[in-house]
Amino acid sequence: METAVNTKKRILVVDDEQRILKFLGVMLKVSGYDVITATNGQEGLQMVQTQNPDCILLDIVMPVMDGLEMLQKLRTFCQAPVVIFSARGQTSERAIGLGANDFIAKPFKPEELVERITRVMAR
Repeated sequence: METAVNTKKRILVVDDEQRILKFLGVMLKVSGYDVITATNGQEGLQMVQTQNPDCILLDIVMPVMDGLEMLQKLRTFCQAPVVIFSARGQTSERAIGLGANDFIAKPFKPEELVERITRVMAR
């Protein structure tokens, strides 16, 4: 009997709000992804180095290190696709300029987020 190779893509979700981490974690697992989480940019960078995610969902407003600073540092060593999700729509151009692959404004429909993740990972 052959064993299937685990081909699940790993998503890192970085946000300081536990309820959002929990919601996105459940939603993404139901969509077939492995999910790891971090609560600020500094922790997110450590998770990228140790867990090697296939895609990163990144909030902007967080304590310790915000999402834009994390993105800037991330791009010095990692090219994994990054989707920024934030209530601050005016930061979308800056985030794309720093190397984000996509931006989605909060609140968003869960299926739209999954579609965007699928799209950036297919590029």
